[in-house]
Amino acid sequence: MNEESRVRDFAVRYSAAWCSRDPAAVAQFFAPEGSLTINGGIPAVGRVAIAGEARNFMTAFPDLRVTMNKLVFRRDRVEFHWTLDGHNTGRGGAGKHVRISGFEEWKIGREGLIAESQGHFDAGEYQRQIDYGASAG
Repeated sequence: MNEESRVRDFAVRYSAAWCSRDPAAVAQFFAPEGSLTINGGIPAVGRVAIAGEARNFMTAFPDLRVTMNKLVFRRDRVEFHWTLDGHNTGRGGAGKHVRISGFEEWKIGREGLIAESQGHFDAGEYQRQIDYGASAG
């Protein structure tokens, strides 16, 4: 299996982990000291912290679905483009449907796991959908 095929398989399994409702399954795709930064925020470093970030989304969206849209291969990075779809019915949620796309920019480490992920999505649009739903405009 060539490197591109291996990364595609990895990305498909990563999407499935996000849909599994198991935060630790997401964290296992990261190197033990890997990091996940969402929209330039404070990095979650290490699998426990990354599982915490995944748990936040899984709790807010019990029916969370993350779909891989495409992969973009750069020199030393891979962009994992995704769509999150779910209803904000977790504790304190208003039950609104949210459908937002974004991407993670991955740096893959020597062990074939994510050493660093920089996640990006439109935070304003995300909040609008939390407040009013995906179809409101």
